[in-house]
This record gives sequence, C-alpha cells and structure tokens, in this order.
Amino acid sequence: MSRHDPADYLDKAALPRLLDALVAQGWFVGERFIDTALCHSLQAELQTLKTQSQLDEAGIGRGQAHRIKRDVRGDAIHWLDRESRAQRQYLAVMTFLKQAINRALYLGLFEFEAHFALYPPGAFYKKHLDSFRGRSNRIVSTVLYLNSAWTTSHGGEMALFDPDDPDREIARIRPELGTFVCFLADRLPHEVLPTQAPRTSIAGWFRRNASLGGTVDPAR
Repeated sequence: MSRHDPADYLDKAALPRLLDALVAQGWFVGERFIDTALCHSLQAELQTLKTQSQLDEAGIGRGQAHRIKRDVRGDAIHWLDRESRAQRQYLAVMTFLKQAINRALYLGLFEFEAHFALYPPGAFYKKHLDSFRGRSNRIVSTVLYLNSAWTTSHGGEMALFDPDDPDREIARIRPELGTFVCFLADRLPHEVLPTQAPRTSIAGWFRRNASLGGTVDPAR
C-alpha cells in the first residue's frame, strides 16, 4: 500500500459511519481508526518530548483569561508544530478528514489545531465543553489515543454526556491506541476520568475562520 496518500492512514471503510454519526448524534468513536504504526510513532515522539522536558502544564481559557487550575485539569501538553514526519503525516490525515466533512456536511471547517497531551497517574479533566455557541470557532473536537496495552484498571476513560441532560452519561471511551473520537465542540459535555497510569493522546479541533476585518482570531 502506498503511504503517500493521507487516506491510507485511516480506516476509510469507517468514514461514512463517522459522517453519519456526527449528523445523527453529534459524536463518533472508531477503534483502530488511525494506522497503528503512525500511532506508535506519535507515542514515541510524545515520550521524547516528556524526556526532554518540552511539555507545558495545561490550563483553561484563552488569551488573557488563560490560567492553570490543577483542580480542573492535570495534563501537560505540546502543540503540534509539524517538526516531525509523524506530525506531518497525522496533520495530513486531519486535512483529508476536514475535506471529507466539509464535502458531506458543509460545516465550513477552515483549519485544524492540535496538541499532544500526557496525563500522569491521578490526573483528570473535569466536565466541560470545548466551545460555547456563538463564542468560539472550534466546531468539531477530535481525540486520538496513543496508549498500548490499556486495561480497565488503568481508568482514564473519556465520558460523554447528553447535551440535553448533562448529568446523564451516554458513553465511556477507553483510551486505547488508535481509537479516534470526534464530536461537535459546542454540544457534547465530556470529561477525562482519573487515570491510574500515564495516559497519552492528541487532542485537536477543526475550526472555522473567525477573523474579521483587521482582527485575527488566533489559532490557540
């Protein structure tokens, strides 16, 4: 199989299910959706970033509202910057997916931003939305999990909640290598449950262009 086509790095057979699920319920989960070898390369890069102390403590809020709150989220992150072959491959896959979503659903997705995330044992991220209606240009959230040999005892699942009843859990997703999740950013409350083992992933967002006149909406 040629590896020059970004579509070769994802489960093309599952792509129609992804598009249908976004329309029908606002979220999709695909096991082994992203190529295993690519996931291992990304996992290795994240471990190198950790070893080299290149991960930053994650916070909440954007711009001047950004602050560190360990009682809300406990991960460390590194924004994807296209500096490695694995990153470029993954970002090319996300460009392919963006184009597929736009063709099918007319969401007007313009760009993609993403970061590595490492949750140390005991870390979590309390229930939240990635976007608020009318206040952000993050439209579709994505998560790719990079954890090999993950077990139930490790915890660290992502819980999704009913948009119309945020106290009702509708899905719990084990963060196993290659599992890919995407959902409407302003609709799905979600949280990361406490992890008992180092938990690795790439969190990303497809965005619309919200720049107006001379004001540029930053990518982060």
